[in-house]
Amino acid sequence: MDFGLTGRTAVVMGASQGLGEASARQLAAEGAHVVLVARREEALQAIKQSIEADGGSASVIVCDLFDSTARQTLVETLQGLPRLDVLVANSGGPAPGMAPGIDASIWTREFDAMVLGLIQVIDAAAVKMKESGFGRILVIGSSGMVVPIPKLAVSNTLRSAVGGYVKTLAEQVASFGVTCNMVMPGRVETLRTQAIDQATAKALGVSEEEARARSIATIPAGRYGEPREFGAVVTFLASEQAGYITGSQIRVDGGAIRSINA
Repeated sequence: MDFGLTGRTAVVMGASQGLGEASARQLAAEGAHVVLVARREEALQAIKQSIEADGGSASVIVCDLFDSTARQTLVETLQGLPRLDVLVANSGGPAPGMAPGIDASIWTREFDAMVLGLIQVIDAAAVKMKESGFGRILVIGSSGMVVPIPKLAVSNTLRSAVGGYVKTLAEQVASFGVTCNMVMPGRVETLRTQAIDQATAKALGVSEEEARARSIATIPAGRYGEPREFGAVVTFLASEQAGYITGSQIRVDGGAIRSINA
């Protein structure tokens, strides 16, 4: 199936590893020029070279979402692109933390990057996409938005705030050919998931292997997902064929969340 991405430009945030990298690679494989955004330039350059070696097209923008000046520079750069068709908005995740007891300074710092920072970038992309009459905004959330994940209080809370914004934005831009969706990963094989397993193991006083086994036991698929599986969902939602899907929250979790309505 031709996803209609050849010649389009896709900006992928958090592209230096994990879900962002997997999404960027899949989009590039479908013919999009991918703009890789993250704070680690060396990692981005290595991914760019790998994509180009596979026949794809990529460029790099270094940006740290925790730096307000860098965020503004990113916004201005996006506004100046010849075209912007797809945005994968991915902020990474904060360190594990239990509620109550998280210091207010941590809430403030993470809100600035994970909520305000993402909204700044999404807004800039939405304006440009409205002008062109086509756009796909894909925000990487978390299954913790539906069923809060223990020890991830900050992530559960702030990603839900972004989810409310994305749902609101979807209604406002749909008539301009712009879709807005959240893709919500469950346990996928990434460094982030590994860190969560390590934190769980420490809290329970068990080995990391035991913590992982207990987690897998809660997933009907009986395993963790692979980043490429997540990237495939993102890529389809970026396609021309996905033009009637908007305002949705799509879970990629191996069936871990049993809820029917969310």
